[in-house]
Amino acid sequence: MKKLGEIAAFVGGEVVGDAGVVIRGIAGIKEAREGDITFLANTKYFPLLEKTRASAVITSRDVSSPGKNIIRTDNPSLAFSKIAPLICPYKEARPKGIHPAAVLGKDVSLGKNAAIGACAVLEEGVSIGDNSVIYPGCYIGAKVRIGSDTLIYANVSIRENVVIGERVIIHSGAVIGSDGFGFVAVEGKYHKIPQVGTVEIQDEVEIGANVTIDRARFDKTVIGRGTKIDNLVQIAHNVIIGENSIIVAQVGIAGSAAIGKGVTIAGQAGIAGHIKVGDGVTIAGKAGVTKSLPEKGVFSGYPARPHAQARRVNACMQNLPRLYEAVSSLKKKIEKLESMLKGRQDE
Repeated sequence: MKKLGEIAAFVGGEVVGDAGVVIRGIAGIKEAREGDITFLANTKYFPLLEKTRASAVITSRDVSSPGKNIIRTDNPSLAFSKIAPLICPYKEARPKGIHPAAVLGKDVSLGKNAAIGACAVLEEGVSIGDNSVIYPGCYIGAKVRIGSDTLIYANVSIRENVVIGERVIIHSGAVIGSDGFGFVAVEGKYHKIPQVGTVEIQDEVEIGANVTIDRARFDKTVIGRGTKIDNLVQIAHNVIIGENSIIVAQVGIAGSAAIGKGVTIAGQAGIAGHIKVGDGVTIAGKAGVTKSLPEKGVFSGYPARPHAQARRVNACMQNLPRLYEAVSSLKKKIEKLESMLKGRQDE
């Protein structure tokens, strides 16, 4: 339990209302009850501010709501994420030490306070940094290097020679460093092209469950510092993703694509190979990017085009049934007129 004034001080916010109200829990703005604190970050949910039963709401600096206890902040989402563990502390049960059932190869190097869970396999020459945790059932290939304060959750596979930075989180089922999809067709048969490169995951990256990141054919596939990748994303060989980008679920990025810094790729979008996406670009859900997008902007549709243009195209598509009816009607009228003209000519 915390008083509202204490919470505001913790996140650097300003209380409007009763600073002494006691907060016992956290909840979404629709589900919140008395004793809960919630937040409002999106203006489309503003009508819910008056309806919520929460005892307090974290808002942006410009919001006012008479009769409601609020904490004004610069970033309500960020503030709420900070107070969540303060109000409802959660301590994850992480492995400690080296489990007897773990398998460690020759010349494995473990940093201070590193932990290895049951049935994890670390091959020859693996290096694990200080305070990093390898959960049960993971496979870490030969000569993999993992930095400090990194979490590798259960059943992750990391192939040989991959480099993973500090403060990285990789969720269960991810496969890092699998072979790139490379084959050459000879007389109707496909022959595998060796994939001899690697993968580099830079610091503070988070990789979701069941993500696959292929090793490069040559050189390396790179995930830039601070980038966050949602579940079920496929990143092909030799892809370069810049710093602080967001890749949402079910995105597919084909080989040798170059993604800039601060890019957002929404769910189920597809990026063709060997193209470039510039810094700050936003690609909408289910978009199909077939050509490079070097300039910052919002793009959607298939093939992806500037969002305003895509909306006009979509509006035209919605009118196709009416256009079809209009054209059919005009066709019948023209046929009738032609028939009448022909009849006059025959007279």
